[in-house]
Amino acid sequence: MATPEKAAAVAEIAEDFRSSTAAVLTEYRGLSVSQLTELRRTLGDGARYAVVKNTLTKIAAEQAGVTGLDDLFVGPTAVAFVSGDPVEAAKGLRDFAKANPALVVKGGIVEGKAMSADEIRKLADLESREILLAKLAGAMKGSLAGAVGLFAAPLSQVARLAEALREQRASEAPAAEPAAEPAEATAE
Repeated sequence: MATPEKAAAVAEIAEDFRSSTAAVLTEYRGLSVSQLTELRRTLGDGARYAVVKNTLTKIAAEQAGVTGLDDLFVGPTAVAFVSGDPVEAAKGLRDFAKANPALVVKGGIVEGKAMSADEIRKLADLESREILLAKLAGAMKGSLAGAVGLFAAPLSQVARLAEALREQRASEAPAAEPAAEPAEATAE
């Protein structure tokens, strides 16, 4: 039978799963409390890093409708619940794991899709959503500027182009050869 404390913990974790855009499961064995505090600061305001009990988290994930994580609830587990950009959180975890090899990314869920540790690493290699949107907007702006320039060309340029094409065709056409005059027979 579940105690009220465990039921409250399960309800809180289930709500974290429901309200997060991503959840990344990690193994933190070998990290000190100060390193975990540093990791929480690294993740920033868009993520909450919580050390969790596997059995309670598994129950909470089921209650939240999250599937595909059951195999990851082995060993000491902590979850980064991401409410902001999942790419930024994945980068924070990747960078922290480079400096602190004791942190191991097990896998996670991003926008309802279960992801392996390798997929989380690939996610970390992407540029942030804001940068990708800015690049897309810049590309679209460049294309639109070119189209506007084309449509706004003065008519005089069009006229000059038409005249140049006419002259080019005229110079390429074979010139008509003058007809040879018949030689007059002279009578002597």
